[in-house]
Amino acid sequence: MKVRLFRLCLLSLAALSLQGCVSVKEVPYFQNAEEYVSNGQNDVYDLFIMPKDLLMISVFSPYGNEAVSMFNLTDVSVLQGTRTSGSRSGDVHYYIVDNDGNIDFPVVGTVHVGGLSKENVEQMLHDKIAPYLQKDLAFNVTCRIQNYNITVLGEVRTPTMFSVDNGKVSILEALARAGDLTIDGQRKNVKLIRQSETGGQEVHTLDLTDASILNSPYYYLRQRDIIYVEPNKARKEESVVGTSTRIWFRGVAISVSLGSLLTRVLR
Repeated sequence: MKVRLFRLCLLSLAALSLQGCVSVKEVPYFQNAEEYVSNGQNDVYDLFIMPKDLLMISVFSPYGNEAVSMFNLTDVSVLQGTRTSGSRSGDVHYYIVDNDGNIDFPVVGTVHVGGLSKENVEQMLHDKIAPYLQKDLAFNVTCRIQNYNITVLGEVRTPTMFSVDNGKVSILEALARAGDLTIDGQRKNVKLIRQSETGGQEVHTLDLTDASILNSPYYYLRQRDIIYVEPNKARKEESVVGTSTRIWFRGVAISVSLGSLLTRVLR
């Protein structure tokens, strides 16, 4: 009798302690990994320039930068009412992409860069600059997106905003920068907020438990993307009633259940 009562109590406590906890099936990533087949679309990824991007563009030559100095900004202040912002700090030169996707480049004039990769811009500017220089003069053009920033917030261990230096970053890498999701983060309902090409905001829902996310067009992140991890139901309830209140209610529920169980057993 006593052994039976003890076992029943243990089973009741175990069942009640699991109330409000996260299901084991909701935690692992890539649960159907054995079914995943790559479509190859993300094997090669290019980041494209958008309006309001801040570009760092420099022209330099191994024979001395004096030969190409006319193609580098020399002003130290933001030019009001124009599409170009310049500053001089060594060989660093900045340009703001306007709403039409253009920049004003020295000597060359207005250049459309919107929708191009930085490699495309480098090649295009090289071709436009070459006719102004002495034939066969070696020179290079470098372009870099300075505001390639990603924001991660919500149910992650360390909400953060960081700059990307290597040209691309995936959503998994961004979440790793934030310390990964907490146990209360919804893996199936991660929100990606992205600025569209027209300047509006788009919201896309991503499921980290589905391996097909590796084929998603949103797997790699663009400049100014925001990742928001929504809390699960238990976390939402906790925020409403408070942690201490929730624990108290759970304790009362356990006590009531045990009392009911003991009453039935001892009859």
